[in-house]
Formats: sequence, structure tokens, C-alpha cells
Amino acid sequence: MHPPLNSQDIESLERATLDAVAPPQLHELPHWLVPFDHSTIGRGKSAVPLRHHDLSDSVVQDIVNAYAAQGMPAAFRIADVPTLANIQNRLRRLGFVPTQPTLVQVGAVRDLIGLRCDAPAKVTSEPTSAWASVYYAPGFDPVDGAHRVQALSRSQCIVYAVVTDADSRPLAAGTASLSQGWAGIHGMRTVVQERGRGLATRILVGLANHAHGQGTERLFLQVEEDNGDALALYRRAGFTTAWRYHYWRRA
Repeated sequence: MHPPLNSQDIESLERATLDAVAPPQLHELPHWLVPFDHSTIGRGKSAVPLRHHDLSDSVVQDIVNAYAAQGMPAAFRIADVPTLANIQNRLRRLGFVPTQPTLVQVGAVRDLIGLRCDAPAKVTSEPTSAWASVYYAPGFDPVDGAHRVQALSRSQCIVYAVVTDADSRPLAAGTASLSQGWAGIHGMRTVVQERGRGLATRILVGLANHAHGQGTERLFLQVEEDNGDALALYRRAGFTTAWRYHYWRRA
């Protein structure tokens, strides 16, 4: 088990999340980050609080207005914690509903390094065509894939991992953002017909090895609550849930 996150940890993790998905515009209000990205990436276009307590709900309307000024529907990522009940209640009064329950999980680099795998994934400091092609593989939404490649490629703190077969065909990909004292795991993908072969483990180990070499020892990731296969992998890798959040959007 990992110790509970304190307020400083929460803020650094949320800043690291947006460092990774790199929205084209990012506004900051007291104790809030408000990103603007006309893409499919929820984290890049939903306001998120930097702490889980003592927040005024009056800022909610300011954020709604800020999105309207950008020609975007407002959205929020709000932790399911009692201390944010006032924010949740204000959102309900404004017609927002909670959707897409997602877990924020934390882990230790040392635990991932210890995972058994055939060979760690190759990690590069720049996106490669092999890495990008995984996101366009059959079975994935090509529009969403394009948005993720674009966002992760423009981040200033990302490294890229890819696994290929003997014929250099890309099979799995992922990234790690190294910022704010965290290694954040993002964009984990395995080609549909290649799943169940431990390729995601190879991605994780490759990224963990790189993070360790850079002196980063804490990891986080975000995974949808109903993604059972991914949750099983992350549990084996030593990840535990720090909190759950919902995306709040107008119905």
C-alpha cells in the first residue's frame, strides 16, 4: 500500500496530468486548472480542482463562462470525495451529470521494474512512426487516435514506448510524462489481435526503467473503472487507487 496523498501531492499530480496531454490553452484560477482543447481527450478539456477541500462553489459559474467564451461546452473532473460535495451540488443545479467513472491510481517505479516480462519496450525521447501507428490500428477510433498522437507529441515532458514484432510491425505503445516529481503513464494501447501476450507489461517496464534512470520514483495513471483487464494488470504492478472521479457534463 502507498501512503495517502496529501494536498501537495494532489496538486502536483493534476499539474502533471495536464503537462502530459498538453492542451493548447490552459487557464489557471485560484485552486483550479481550466484547459481548452477542441479534441476527444477528456482531460484536456475539463476543469479540475487542485485540492479536494475548502473550495468555493462560486467559481463553477466562472468556469462555465470561460468555456462558453471559447465556444466549448463546459466540463469538469471532480473527485468523488465528501469534501467536494458543494461543487457537485452546484454542478447538479446547473444541469451537469456525472459520467465516465475513472480511477486515479498511484504506484512505485521499483514495483514496475520488478515485473517479469520478455523484454522491456524500447523508449525514445521523440515520437516515432511506429509508436504513432498503434493509435491508428484497426479497432481504435481513428479520430481519437489522431488527437492522442497530436497531444502527446506536443508535450514537453513525454517519452514514448513501443513494442514491435520480428518484422518491425508495431504491436503496443504507451508514454510516460516526467514532470512535477511524477512519472505519469498515458496512452496505453495494444493492437487488438495481439492482446493477452504481456505486451502492456513490456511497455510499463520500459517506461519504469526510463523513469528510474531519471530519478523519478512515483507513478500515476488514470483508468476507467470498468476496464477490468487494465485494472488487473495495474494491480499486479502494485498500483492502488488514490481516488475516483467523474466527468461532469451537461446532459
